Amino acid sequence: MPILILALFIGIPLIEIYLFIQVGGWVGVWPTIGLVVLTAFIGTTLLRQQGLATLARAQSELDQERLPVRELFDGVCLVFGGALLLTPGFLTDAFGFALLLPPLRAILGRGVWAAMARSRNVDFSVYGARSGPRPGGGPEPGGPVIDGEEFGVRRDEEDGQPPRLRERR
Repeated sequence: MPILILALFIGIPLIEIYLFIQVGGWVGVWPTIGLVVLTAFIGTTLLRQQGLATLARAQSELDQERLPVRELFDGVCLVFGGALLLTPGFLTDAFGFALLLPPLRAILGRGVWAAMARSRNVDFSVYGARSGPRPGGGPEPGGPVIDGEEFGVRRDEEDGQPPRLRERR
């Protein structure tokens, strides 16, 4: 793994320098610089738009008392995409713009989810789910039970709803 990281830290800047020289030779120095600034501007605009949409979807999922897993993954992809778009270069911009495409994020998310499900170090369980044979045939999830106390939570006993976090004002 350290060799791969070293190769990326050396290889990506070399590819970017090569691309700068090639594009600069085709269109000139100032248009090349203009292209880099333009892609950063367009990228941050798209990033802001998609980030706000993802945040709205996450809030909607939380309002319906569901865990916003897809939205969290989209948010991580948008953070990486934004970092790549703000890094000067054509290769990093291409990867950054690719992470802004929702269909590509969905495919990537399914791949990451499948890899995590195959991993022996990750166990998925839902609180309150029935116990039974697991699809992978592995051992039943278990382990120590941790007793704790709640704080910052109020109970809505009047309407029979589950406890919710207090709204901060």
